[in-house]
Amino acid sequence: MVPHLDALGVSHLYLSPILQAVPGSTHGYDVVDHTRVSDELGGRAAFEELAATAQGHGLGIVVDVVPNHMAFVAPEHLNQPLWQVLRDGRDAPTAHWFDIDWRAGGGRIGLPLLGDELDAVLARGEIVVDRVDGPGHGDLVLRYHEHVLPVAIGTEGTGDAAAQVGDTDEAVVRAVLDRQHYRLASWRDKASVLNYRRFFEVDQLIAVRVELEDVFVATHRLLLELHQAGLVDGFRIDHPDGLADPAAYLDLLRRHTRRDTPVWVEKILEGTERLPGWACAGTTGYDGLRAITAALVDTAAAPVLSAAWEAAGGEHTLAEAAEAAKRQVVAQSLAPELERLVRRAREVLPGRDPERLREAVTELLVAGQVYRAYVRPDEALTGEARQRLAQAFATARARRPDLEPELFDLVPLTAPEGTDEAARDFSTRLQQTWGPVMAKGVEDTLFYRFHRLVALNEVGGDPDDLDGPGPELLHAWAARQQAAWPAGMVASSTHDTKRSEDVRARILAVAGDTEAWRECSEASLRLAAAAGVDAETAHLVWQTLVGVGTDVAPERLDAYLRKSVREAKQHTAWVDGDASYEDRVVAFAEQARTEGPLRAAVERALARNAEAIRAVVLAQVALRLTLPGVPDTYQGCERLALALVDPDNRRPVDYDDLAAALARLDAGRPDESVAGGLSDEKLHVTRTLLRFRRRNAARLPTMTYQPLPATTDHAVGFVRATPVPQVAGLRLGRQSRLATVVTRAPARLAASGGWGDATVRLDAGEWVDLLTGRPVVGGDVALATLLDRLPVAVLVS
Repeated sequence: MVPHLDALGVSHLYLSPILQAVPGSTHGYDVVDHTRVSDELGGRAAFEELAATAQGHGLGIVVDVVPNHMAFVAPEHLNQPLWQVLRDGRDAPTAHWFDIDWRAGGGRIGLPLLGDELDAVLARGEIVVDRVDGPGHGDLVLRYHEHVLPVAIGTEGTGDAAAQVGDTDEAVVRAVLDRQHYRLASWRDKASVLNYRRFFEVDQLIAVRVELEDVFVATHRLLLELHQAGLVDGFRIDHPDGLADPAAYLDLLRRHTRRDTPVWVEKILEGTERLPGWACAGTTGYDGLRAITAALVDTAAAPVLSAAWEAAGGEHTLAEAAEAAKRQVVAQSLAPELERLVRRAREVLPGRDPERLREAVTELLVAGQVYRAYVRPDEALTGEARQRLAQAFATARARRPDLEPELFDLVPLTAPEGTDEAARDFSTRLQQTWGPVMAKGVEDTLFYRFHRLVALNEVGGDPDDLDGPGPELLHAWAARQQAAWPAGMVASSTHDTKRSEDVRARILAVAGDTEAWRECSEASLRLAAAAGVDAETAHLVWQTLVGVGTDVAPERLDAYLRKSVREAKQHTAWVDGDASYEDRVVAFAEQARTEGPLRAAVERALARNAEAIRAVVLAQVALRLTLPGVPDTYQGCERLALALVDPDNRRPVDYDDLAAALARLDAGRPDESVAGGLSDEKLHVTRTLLRFRRRNAARLPTMTYQPLPATTDHAVGFVRATPVPQVAGLRLGRQSRLATVVTRAPARLAASGGWGDATVRLDAGEWVDLLTGRPVVGGDVALATLLDRLPVAVLVS
């Protein structure tokens, strides 16, 4: 599909991880072997062929890097560095690769992977002595269902007491187990047994200590070799907040890459947080996604949407709901991480009561408002780090004044100045745990509970943006992006977004029609009461139907809703869930999708807001492709793509259909290029602006940013211009200018009678709208004329 992507106008192929992952992996983030390109993707030969094809079309390649973790899955010998540690313990040459708290396990790795208590498992003969072919060359192993675990040399026993292949005898197997460098336990005991750092709460992803240079080199050698050979042009770094020192890692990566190699970091910025001065090109664009969404949401609709949510039972403020969600996640999902912090705190503060220390550490974790405070080992606290820590401690003390002595004692541990190993470990682990608390507590719990306007419940987003500040947030973000991170990404859909850009656009558009919103909400309340479904979840269901349409395949809706209510952790869960509740929710959704007043209300809302949906869909595209930064166009999103959270948004893309649509547009006359409906209009805007960007790749990063003045709040616009050198006050060239104008709050605009005499002010001179080919004369331009063909305009002068 490289020829199609070239024709579309993209600059780089942006690949998911390419190293060898668990066989059958659908995403590649569960790497088992850093020395091989994935066999499932065709291996190194196929990658080199792809790179050559891309280069032949002038396209570069950006590769996703997973430095934080490796897969810990059955059969365990898939991950050879980890297999060595399981076999040889702390004497293994790769023991230092993995973030294991050896002291907590008495020198052993805790593996809470059994389906029952060890005694019961052994009594049933479920663990079998065997030999493994391949890795280990016939050495003894222990098999437990799909799990294969090594037996250290010399631990199988001696003489007649030695374990033999096929042994399941309880006493024999227990004797062998007792001599291993790992300890088996029930999965329900993980809070007290698991002693290795994970990716979030995923036991099957074990953390890697990539901050050690030899580990960095071993895990990055192949990618860097491909890079130095000219086959990889840039890198995307997955979850840098999980690393012990992200800044040091990025500095190390810069030293091993060619000069000016772009590196983007998957960094979630919360609230007013700013990306620190890391050695990177910027973030992967969730901050840009939030800014675009905030500019397009109709904040005037907030009172009606808030009232509808309160009527559905949403009584708590966002802050209250966030605190409750984070507290639940710390207690239920991140107990091993909490216990590691408590162990370190007890080592430094042996006189403190262990339970009160646990409560104090819990409060500190819940009080964090960002993914990390940017405390760096062996460096003085920056002003920002000091402020973040002070804010967290102040919040914790306000919530639990009775714990003030313990919290006061924890302060020095968060940024230790001495060499105390336990204090330094506490500081590092706190940084590494704040991220999972935020991600699992906010993104993966709160955002599945707080349904006032679900289009705002996005990675890096803020549901309170419904109350403001609107376009001001976009302009402030864009000015910072241009000044500090002109090559930072701007995203709208990714493999991690809760909803694709077009699903969010449909919900945002209907949210501006308060009458339709009220009608859908009231119909939902009546149907939910009759179906025995809580009104809060029903509020999610009908908004989802607005987003994806009532013709969505029932199996897609079923899978999404079951995931949603499990992530919410209120009525059911992934473990020990309530199947009957989930079935009621799915039945309610199916009824709402196929018949009755709620379906009718949703259909009316979509029909009467078709033009509003068109405006928001195209506005998102135009903004993403013209704002400061590098736009990320997610696979399939060049046309309409109505997708929900993964795995829904990772379904196969019909690239042949996309290529045919692009060829069809390219063969038409310019004035017919947008006659094929909204999907073709989106493709037209995408191809036009991507091609424009490629023609002007050198000048775009240097362009300034300035909001465009308009006489209405229904237009959001900005102008970007290239700087013109001057000598003695004389301009030494002509200035290139780019202006973007999009429609905001289109439903309310239509209800008010349209643009009227509203205008937007362009600099004097002659402009051309790239999307329509129409000339425009600068000055006070009537929006009714400028946006009469498309609800967006992108002009050049």
